[in-house]
Amino acid sequence: MTEVQNQPASVVPDALTTVLLGHNAFQFTRAGVELGLFDLLERSPGTPRERIGEELGLAERSLDILLLGVTSLRLVERTEEGYFNSRSISDLFTGGHWELVKAVVGFEAYVTYPGLVDFTESLRANSNVGLRRYPGDGATVYHRLSQDPELLKVFYHFMGTWSAVASRHLIKYGDFSASRRILDVGGGDATMAMAVARAHPDVEVTVLEIPKVVDLARKRVAEAGLGDRVKVVEGDIFAGDYPEGHDTVMFVHQLQIWPQDRIRVLLGHAHDVLPDGGRVLILNSMSEDDYDGPLMAALASPFFAAVAGEGGMLYSWEGYEKSLKEVGFDRVRRTRCTEAITPHGIITAVK
Repeated sequence: MTEVQNQPASVVPDALTTVLLGHNAFQFTRAGVELGLFDLLERSPGTPRERIGEELGLAERSLDILLLGVTSLRLVERTEEGYFNSRSISDLFTGGHWELVKAVVGFEAYVTYPGLVDFTESLRANSNVGLRRYPGDGATVYHRLSQDPELLKVFYHFMGTWSAVASRHLIKYGDFSASRRILDVGGGDATMAMAVARAHPDVEVTVLEIPKVVDLARKRVAEAGLGDRVKVVEGDIFAGDYPEGHDTVMFVHQLQIWPQDRIRVLLGHAHDVLPDGGRVLILNSMSEDDYDGPLMAALASPFFAAVAGEGGMLYSWEGYEKSLKEVGFDRVRRTRCTEAITPHGIITAVK
């Protein structure tokens, strides 16, 4: 007969263990995504252990390790019937968020992870020291990724998925009632510009981008049949030669890349080109004013500190508001994207 003792109270609480060994916790999540465990359990709730091993092609020891991790992390639940996705995972499927989660996992695993080895050194130096982990000689990770087709593919998949989510926030929460001609600064492949044009048939949008992105954006606009209302022009967003004749200037996922002094340069250019009464609109994930949350904003910021470029983070609402007022904008308004799984928000201000 085997004597079984009651499990003692943990010396290290689970929440602290998850932090101390957080890199391992992420790897269990990544394995569950890449091996197809969560997809399997969503298709077939209550799948027995043996079938999971067969479906995923895992040996017994590997299966034990995987199931130990995902059940301990409460990503998966085990009953007498079999294994089920936890409520939090299942809700991501039913809420239509699972593709975004998969894209985030890929981005963190292959793009962010290598450079975060140098996170502490990056804080000390106030510079993206982790960039040295990526081959090439570009000043930002975005330049260096262009030299690795596989990493670039992961990056674009993440950005495309993230942009698709953000575009829904932009349309749902953005106020374009007074806009007729919008300038989208650093608008990338024109995803946001096209979303606005589709939602507001009386609006025209101009995308301002660097030359190497312009051809891609123009191609996507043409394929969407929106060439009559969405234009793409070349330009340096810091040079200040913004095209005139717009009543709204839009910055979507652009300002978080830069330090505050460069953000003020961009906002100053927007102020210069707008007429009196013109508006600027900022869409980003936001931190709270006291920088005490939300958690997703906190955990996304090390990428900007250690990897991305010289400066940048998920700034607070107040940080953007101060910069807007400093360059001459007024009547600043916050709008939280309350139904988002990401901490997105919109700030508008008037010249």
